[in-house]
Amino acid sequence: MAAASQGSRSSRPQRPDPQGRPPQDGYGVYTYPNSFFRYEGEWKGGKTHGRGKLLFKDGSYYEGQFADGEIMGRGCRHWAASGNTYSGQFVFGEPQGHGVMEYKAGGRYEGELCHGMREGHGRLVDQDGRVYCGSFHNNKRHGRGHMAFPNGDEYDGDWVRDQRQGHGVLRCADGSTYEGQWHSGVRSGLGSMAHCSGLVYRGMWINGHPVGRAARTVILGPEVMDVARGASFTVRVQLLQDNGAVATSEDGRALRITAGVRYVQLPAFSEVSFFTVDAGRREAPIQTPFGFQCIPYPLSGLEPGAANASLPTGDPEVARTPDASCGQGDAPGGLPAGRRGSCCPEGCRRAERGCAQFEDVRLGPPPPGYHPVPFLDGPHQDASGRPGGGLSPGTGTPTTQDPPGGSRPNGAAEAEPGTEAPPGEYVIMIQDVTTPPFLGRRLPTAFKHLRVSARGPASSAPALERAPEPGPRRAAHPRGQASPPDTTSS
Repeated sequence: MAAASQGSRSSRPQRPDPQGRPPQDGYGVYTYPNSFFRYEGEWKGGKTHGRGKLLFKDGSYYEGQFADGEIMGRGCRHWAASGNTYSGQFVFGEPQGHGVMEYKAGGRYEGELCHGMREGHGRLVDQDGRVYCGSFHNNKRHGRGHMAFPNGDEYDGDWVRDQRQGHGVLRCADGSTYEGQWHSGVRSGLGSMAHCSGLVYRGMWINGHPVGRAARTVILGPEVMDVARGASFTVRVQLLQDNGAVATSEDGRALRITAGVRYVQLPAFSEVSFFTVDAGRREAPIQTPFGFQCIPYPLSGLEPGAANASLPTGDPEVARTPDASCGQGDAPGGLPAGRRGSCCPEGCRRAERGCAQFEDVRLGPPPPGYHPVPFLDGPHQDASGRPGGGLSPGTGTPTTQDPPGGSRPNGAAEAEPGTEAPPGEYVIMIQDVTTPPFLGRRLPTAFKHLRVSARGPASSAPALERAPEPGPRRAAHPRGQASPPDTTSS
């Protein structure tokens, strides 16, 4: 433009009007009476017309096309106060049509404008590096659009006044995907999330939080579970919401089963007094909700695998059937299920519709460094007639007597000699090991009190397989003592 202006000056010498009036035709320079504006360019009939440059006293300027005294056509406008620069189409002095706005604070807009504001379709890169491509109204993102965030996240959906609102899909850089309703920039309404951990949630959201998400874990069965020594059992788990309902909106939460043995056994409840632990194998005690501490104890019979859904609510007899299970659903909304279909590590299962079960669980033998010390003055005797029925230093592996009928409860396989856990008080623990945690939070650990006796009850199924039954029904203690009412422990 400067070159064009110089060429014009050389061919058309400047002729200021001696009476202070603007030039009539051709090329000329004119300073307006208020001295704020100064024009240098082409004239026609005493009006700016053609190519020219309008200078402002504050340092701003416009350079481009004029028509009949107005800024009209293509040009470049610079604002000294803000430092912004616009290049594109003008109508009556305002950016209108298609153009490019460069912002001094950072960022760039290319697209349609009306009366100086973003209006219609355009592409905006803001000072934070976010890239939006879509519809605008009144200078704001409004309508359908796509946003790419600097961290790799992408959103494609509806916008209202610069906020995500309506229906949209958010694809996160970590592999998580949300599809559903938005309001005021957060997830609100019905929506589905396939989390990168493999967890899938489908349901209502309020202010960015899933309403039906699991809040705690419960292990089904009576308050104290009685299991025959060496018998396998099934552990059934439910994930509950804050209101106590099963979190059926969730699939794929990873749960791990572990066990512990009471750190100090009570003679009134166990043939084993306690375990002595070698100095090199000291384990930090774990506090339980039952008023005592436990130390880790191994489980056997666990294999890697996906979740087994379990335990529908309803008929207790159906609930005791090992094959009864919650239905499994597909990943909602066509969202990818992430690692949901992959196998879990040993001792882990993935919940389906808020339920999971661990089958053929068995307490293993004491690990190296654990030495059970028997309670010698108890009334119990093992099959050989020796008191205590537990392991003691310097003694061999004790034998165990099968229940009546010569078989384990529920047809469970008998453990090989030397592979059984001594009688005593144990704890089953279910931990949420979803990685990474769903929305940054894991569920608290659930505990179940487990009592292993030398002689198991002559029941048709292990106690851990039974669902809690309503009413004040009480289960018989293996020693003939009454046990507390059936409850569900969390």
